[in-house]
Amino acid sequence: QVQLVESGGGLVQPGGSLRLSCVASGIIFSTYRMGWFRQAPGKLRELVARISTGGFTRYTDSVKGRFTISRDNAKNTVYLQMNSLNAEESAVYYCEADDLGTMEYWGQGTQVTVSS
Repeated sequence: QVQLVESGGGLVQPGGSLRLSCVASGIIFSTYRMGWFRQAPGKLRELVARISTGGFTRYTDSVKGRFTISRDNAKNTVYLQMNSLNAEESAVYYCEADDLGTMEYWGQGTQVTVSS
């Protein structure tokens, strides 16, 4: 059974930082491209960042220079370090695992609220 479990969300003030984690089980983690998505109320889910099996990273323009995605294959974990957060980035953040074939898995999401 495949599971992706996110953690690290919460309430943070504008300009603050959070580090999200996603632990995967039931997959050969090192063979999966990993991603972080977010969905705000009334909006479509959007890609935030991705990291390939080889460690190549890709970010949506609005987070470049502030967010960092990384992975630890020994721990089956992908991280998203988020700095200089703003209120518009309040959303549920989801972890995604993709084998670039037919298999794609999602976590249950973790809420990030940026508010003073």
